[in-house]
Amino acid sequence: KTASAIVVLIEAGNEVVIAHGNGPQVGMIQNAMSELTRSNPEKYIPCPLSVCVAMSQGYIGYDLQNALREEMLDRGINTGCTTILTQVEVDANDPAFENPTKPIGAFMTKEEADKLVKEKGYKVVEDAGRGYRRVVASPKPKSIIEIDTIRSLVENDYVVVACGGGGIPVINRGGKLVGVSAVIDKDNVSSLLASKIGADYLVILTAVEKVAINFGKENQEWLSDLTVEQAKKYIAEEQFAKGSMLPKIESAVRFAESGEGRRTLITLLEKAADGIAGKTGTVIHK
Repeated sequence: KTASAIVVLIEAGNEVVIAHGNGPQVGMIQNAMSELTRSNPEKYIPCPLSVCVAMSQGYIGYDLQNALREEMLDRGINTGCTTILTQVEVDANDPAFENPTKPIGAFMTKEEADKLVKEKGYKVVEDAGRGYRRVVASPKPKSIIEIDTIRSLVENDYVVVACGGGGIPVINRGGKLVGVSAVIDKDNVSSLLASKIGADYLVILTAVEKVAINFGKENQEWLSDLTVEQAKKYIAEEQFAKGSMLPKIESAVRFAESGEGRRTLITLLEKAADGIAGKTGTVIHK
């Protein structure tokens, strides 16, 4: 389903670079690795969260690039597709390390969440009315280590999957890249990636067709067109949920401000083509 919606854009002549989330998967991987270590501590050492992010990039990218390849071949498109394991530099002194906010893993009941807090010392939050999830540090991305490789592949007509799960979080310690315990927000890094490769459009595909203000209330209002100034006003009014829509709007604003003519579209996966055609979705621009 995902590949079909993306290949429609490729078939229309767009150059496409794909980033993706990994919240459920990275939590699943870390839980599995933690259980392995707990059951046999003499044989297995703890697996760092940065390595779990790398694992999620590899297996999600593997599935996604193969689905894209098959869909393109079915449509007679002979374009290469590849996944880049992408490291993203963050600041070791980012305050996010002191205040974890990024949800990962499966949704839990309050009882399940309380048990994790008591037994493992995890920080857990209620996530947008859908249940409880573990949260980890989510530092801001500074730079994309493999950006030149990504840019070169795009210039040679490859469809590229990059910055999966927000990128593998690393800090630069005297020229050496060292993984850190964090998950970078996928929307933040997608905005940075789009600006660095000179994209015209940042397309954020999510669970709603359009952005709304007063979401879930009687005076809820769907938005089709949003200027940067209007978006900042709504952010100041706390119109967008911190764990879901807020990072998308903030990333949309950053990209729209990063160069002339740059626009961000927020819409449903299956509405991506219609959104780019101006038929639906929310467009954020200067």
